[in-house]
Amino acid sequence: MKIWVDGRLVEEGEAKVTVLSPSLNYGFGVFEGIRAYWSGENLYVFRLREHMERFLRSARIIGLEVPYTAEELSKAVVETVRGNGFKEDLYIRPVAYISRPQISLDVRGLQASVAIAALPFGKYLKVEGVRAAVVSWRRVHTSMMPVMAKATGIYLNSIMAAVEARARGYDEAIMLNAEGKVVEGSGENVFIVRRGFLMTPPLEDGILEGITRETVITIAGDLGIPLLEKSITREELYAADEAFFVGTAAEITPIIEIDGRILPKGPITQRIAETYRRIVLGREEKYLAWLTPVY
Repeated sequence: MKIWVDGRLVEEGEAKVTVLSPSLNYGFGVFEGIRAYWSGENLYVFRLREHMERFLRSARIIGLEVPYTAEELSKAVVETVRGNGFKEDLYIRPVAYISRPQISLDVRGLQASVAIAALPFGKYLKVEGVRAAVVSWRRVHTSMMPVMAKATGIYLNSIMAAVEARARGYDEAIMLNAEGKVVEGSGENVFIVRRGFLMTPPLEDGILEGITRETVITIAGDLGIPLLEKSITREELYAADEAFFVGTAAEITPIIEIDGRILPKGPITQRIAETYRRIVLGREEKYLAWLTPVY
């Protein structure tokens, strides 16, 4: 497998970083997760530009200097995929990190390296739906960490949540924020359906500004599904008529159980999931601008 590193495609074994990198030791880095879908005729990268723009926003938030534009990074993603000759569904991982050794916590002025990897990738969560648990670990608060940034160090929070949920026999975690409001899964945004309304937590509750989340909001509007961005209580989660996770890896995944409470796989989740699938395969002309063809 070839990996793009600072303008060159190299073999995976050549893509190295020092063990004294501040990114490895202190989590000072940012990353993205991007999907590409093989339609049978072409490979389409989904919302590539938006992902690269968020990548650069994340870097700016934490003060990491990335020496590339969103356009240059988008071209690098296509180059990486083409260079590997992939013709199947993929997960693409750009990461910005400090490649030089440094022990000091003063990371001002350090320029990032960027690596981009792509690998064959199927379903991240169970297609039929997942059993979720509200875990004891709270989502880090925006006053403590820059949660709008997709920063590497923040994801220890997600790891702890996912490990706890799976240790308890569940498939995925649901985290609350410091105020006890529902915010996210370990790596996904959350939607619920109650009384005909689609609901999702607002950005100010401390969620990641998800690109799949924004995609679902757009789809819901186009399908005429009323939507509310509002704080969601744990009780509302339990009382939901439907619930689902969304994310680059998770796509649209129904939640069929929360803390032992069974939820139906309802019609709104199904409509959104089916529409999303048609979009990413290039079968909805209205949304073709979201797709970047590779070949």
